[in-house]
Amino acid sequence: MNINLRPLTFALASLSLAGFSSCANSEPKPAEKPNVVLIMADDMGFSDIGCYGSEIHTPNLDKLAKTGVRFKQFYNAARCCPTRASLMTGLYPHQAGIGHMTNTPNNPTQHNYGHPGYLGYLNQECVTIAEMLKLNGYQTMMTGKWHLGYHGKEKWPLQRGFDKFYGIHAGAANYFIPEPPRGLTLGNDPVEPAEDYYITDAFTDYAIQFMQESEQEDEPFFLYLAYTSPHWPLHALKTDIDKYRGKYLKGWSEIRKSRLGKMKEIGLINTDVELSKQAGPDWESVPEEKRKEMDLRMAIYAAQIDRMDQNIGRVVGYLEKSGKLDNTIILFLSDNGACAEGGMLGGGKKADLESNRGFMLSYGEAWANTSNTPFRYYKHWVHEGGISTPLIVHWPNGIAKEKNGSWIDQYGFLPDIAYSIKEVTSSEYPTEYNGHSIIPLAGQNIFPAISEGKPVHTAPIFWEHEGNCAVRDGDFKLVKRYPGDWELYNVKKDRAESMNLIEKMPEKAELLIAKYNEWAAKSNVIDWKELQEEIHKH
Repeated sequence: MNINLRPLTFALASLSLAGFSSCANSEPKPAEKPNVVLIMADDMGFSDIGCYGSEIHTPNLDKLAKTGVRFKQFYNAARCCPTRASLMTGLYPHQAGIGHMTNTPNNPTQHNYGHPGYLGYLNQECVTIAEMLKLNGYQTMMTGKWHLGYHGKEKWPLQRGFDKFYGIHAGAANYFIPEPPRGLTLGNDPVEPAEDYYITDAFTDYAIQFMQESEQEDEPFFLYLAYTSPHWPLHALKTDIDKYRGKYLKGWSEIRKSRLGKMKEIGLINTDVELSKQAGPDWESVPEEKRKEMDLRMAIYAAQIDRMDQNIGRVVGYLEKSGKLDNTIILFLSDNGACAEGGMLGGGKKADLESNRGFMLSYGEAWANTSNTPFRYYKHWVHEGGISTPLIVHWPNGIAKEKNGSWIDQYGFLPDIAYSIKEVTSSEYPTEYNGHSIIPLAGQNIFPAISEGKPVHTAPIFWEHEGNCAVRDGDFKLVKRYPGDWELYNVKKDRAESMNLIEKMPEKAELLIAKYNEWAAKSNVIDWKELQEEIHKH
């Protein structure tokens, strides 16, 4: 293997004491490299966990937030696989080869448009976090949803830096009976689900097993735990559903108001922020039987999140019991905003609710609007509702105790995760890997924002997905929903993107448009309309 390494720009020991909980009166000890546990939810909205305003019971995530920190403004890439590409590689999705989507199980060339930024799988000009950390003495393991390449084992986790893998390669699967072509893989081999199977529990079972097996070695570990919860299909266990059955009969309008009130109370959202326009019909106009069905759909969705939180508690419990919790960095986030797929009142048959049947079985746009309180739009789009995610960071040995429970007001985005992991693990990043030149990381380090309140970004950051585009530069965000026009917001003051400033500040808009075009030209981004026309010609 031909590997060249970039010189370190930051070492763990160089962090100020303000950013660590070490005792200043002790003799300094050589810093042990931390373990890293990266946990991602799937299609979960910004306000869907307790510590971000939800009524859904998430005590384990809430405790991590209380004993760690939360970011108010952290961004994903608006869709499952572009987010995973950016998260895993520290690059923009187009730089990693997944500017749109990945190849589907039934079509090995789907979403491969013959351009470097649109291959439908991770290219060879990037390295994953696992590949980077493995070069630097880490054990690497993954459980959950891969969604970064399906056809050809060279695209699978074990061939992209992971020592161990259990999960699915496709973008979604049945929670109770995951079957080919959306079935389970252990290592590189297909496996069958056990009896009384539930996918969220199984991902956690293997995550804990892999961590236990890592105890046989002296090296630290990296665990990537990518849950499919709460992505459709709406599949949950009865004991969890029963906790929420009937709680949503008050309707989406009341739930949105309640969540916004809590978000303001806990300091997440400015007190003058108002709700975006309600997507769903007036609750009282919905027939009673349909209201009961919508209550059940949301109850199942809530149960999926509740079960995920229970399982995160199991992971934390293992780390605590094994004495590893204090020196393990835990990061939790979601891959995109809530999902409005399936229509206003959800997709799939009512008869399939509370069963192990159904695939595109969803809760619909009206509830997705609630999950994304108080923002506009959803997964696919790059307004705040599509790209805003919770980010919880927990690391007792690396975050000063007085920071516990605090909010981080600086904004960041996915490429910052890989860069930050590189920095705090004192890892070197290759310039060449397997004979290929490697693109430099696109992110910055989030830990100075945690320890010292420093901005993560002083230069613009960008998004593009299916022609939906955005630029964040300081307090301002330029954004458009394809095929519409550009809009400009001061998101520091107006996170709900309710006051379009583009006519009042045309020069600012033109400057950001120019910056977007410059970024797109050098980042493998192709104009969506042009790309669609090219695809249709062929």
